[in-house]
Amino acid sequence: MAFTAQDVKDLREKTGVGMMDCKKALTEADGDMEKAIDLLREKGLAAAAKKATRIAAEGMVYAVVDEAKKVGVVVEVNAETDFVAKNADFQNFVKDVAAVIIDHNPADVEALLALSFDGKQSVADALRDKILVIGENLSIRRFARYEGDCVAYVHGGGRIGVLVSFEADGAASGSDALKECGKDVAMQIAALNASYLDKSTVPAEALEKEKEILVAQIKNDPKNASKPENIIQKMVDGRIGKFYENSCLLQQAYVKNGDITVGQYVDDMAKQAGGSMKVVDFVRFEKGEGLQKREDNFAEEVASMMK
Repeated sequence: MAFTAQDVKDLREKTGVGMMDCKKALTEADGDMEKAIDLLREKGLAAAAKKATRIAAEGMVYAVVDEAKKVGVVVEVNAETDFVAKNADFQNFVKDVAAVIIDHNPADVEALLALSFDGKQSVADALRDKILVIGENLSIRRFARYEGDCVAYVHGGGRIGVLVSFEADGAASGSDALKECGKDVAMQIAALNASYLDKSTVPAEALEKEKEILVAQIKNDPKNASKPENIIQKMVDGRIGKFYENSCLLQQAYVKNGDITVGQYVDDMAKQAGGSMKVVDFVRFEKGEGLQKREDNFAEEVASMMK
């Protein structure tokens, strides 16, 4: 079956794949459009396998709340280069993945990949198709999902995403005061990166480790060499308060008003809302944190392309 230049153009518009690859696929499929699409997808699977070994530590973090369903999601999808994060096709894919998480509440990334993406293919298949189109290794790294009153915040065009979960009564639930408070608290989290919600949530082992560090710091100071253990212990207890102020969200000084803590600010906003509300959880994702970064040698890349 013969095919025309318009067929090649139509295939490119349907798949986003380059013109030459579309022409080759139509040739191999003897002009059958659907078969050509399948061939490109099959090649995409092979390409994805090759690209899977390449480092993907860029991309974007996206956070959103579906107010009608009262569900919030933050998700990180990685790519090889920061350039891809600015690609509208990639951004829309990330948003669509967030929508799947909102609707289906998968247990983990593996369960997410098995879900239907658009009624025609799975999330895993859609991801492979994007790898084919974009030409980079892509990876859905992690996500978090909260139900109930929550507020989402995205900083730096997807560099940091924050989701804050509230417990609120009828008057405060869904109120403008809660949304304002949530945004302010989320911005605080984005900026200062608290490790814990409040001092009651600090694990015992983390607290003991911090005390060990403080003891070592105190004893390493020559001025404290002759101090007895009970005095050193009192000094440690005094400094633990500073640890809470730095590491615990609700004990941190509120960035917009250093005279009060974040916890006090939330209480003030609850009064404004005419009810009670409190922060019960939060999550902060920073793009690529903890991942190995790809190191490119531009000169070598150009030289390899010229060979």
